Amino acid sequence: MKIVCLCENTAYAPQFRAEHGLSLYIETNGYKLLFDTGQSDLFISNAERLGIRLDEVDFAVISHGHYDHGGGIRGFMEINSNAKIYLSRHAFDPHYNADGKYIGLDRSLICDERVCFVDDAMNLSDNLGLYSCNGRPRVVDIDSAGLTVAKVTSNTVTEQTAEPNIEKHPDDFRHEIYLRVYENGRSFLFSGCSHKGILNIVEWFRPDLLIGGFHFMKLSTSSDHDRLISAAERLKQYDTVYYTCHCTGGEQYSLLATYMGNKLHYLASGQTLML
Repeated sequence: MKIVCLCENTAYAPQFRAEHGLSLYIETNGYKLLFDTGQSDLFISNAERLGIRLDEVDFAVISHGHYDHGGGIRGFMEINSNAKIYLSRHAFDPHYNADGKYIGLDRSLICDERVCFVDDAMNLSDNLGLYSCNGRPRVVDIDSAGLTVAKVTSNTVTEQTAEPNIEKHPDDFRHEIYLRVYENGRSFLFSGCSHKGILNIVEWFRPDLLIGGFHFMKLSTSSDHDRLISAAERLKQYDTVYYTCHCTGGEQYSLLATYMGNKLHYLASGQTLML
């Protein structure tokens, strides 16, 4: 399997650009996939530097409905005229951060014929599957971290604004989906931000390799030290190797790595993995 990080918060080398977001290019089982697009067209310029033909991608998957994972959808669709874009049915719901700023996707894409909605589970092929896990029991509770979602009551919601005084609720992240790939007897799990809890996700799938963000960036390495170490110890118990990035946080990653050793690695813009 070939995995190329087209966009991440940090750059692997000076010739690659970085932004707060995530985009991965994957070659597996004879398919070429795009997992997330970052927040802009930056992933396209990095792909060009790496000689990756995005017009040859067979499927695109958007892990959840936040701008830093799906902001480049339109740019991708302009380059690739055939690939379907798979995402949760809830991904286009209006999402906001703790300050009330809109952080959702471009809602004008919601009716595009190339957009395909995933409910509970969907197979893209015999070895590629998408899952929401919304009905699965959780081993740990999740925190919305101030993120909210607005209930859509009419068609007046645009890509940037919601109705005045629209009712918002804590986000339960039902819009997050995961990509599982089987190749050569191993299972690979791709998660954008792991909003439903990285400990829940690894328990649900128990993959051989897990690639994605842990969403620990808001945790303090001092005041939340014990919580981070507890997570590291629990993650280490699984027979899983982790390649993390993006919303895990730099300081948080360094702390986790001291406890997880060679079971934890970092993935940055421009980096290629052959697994």
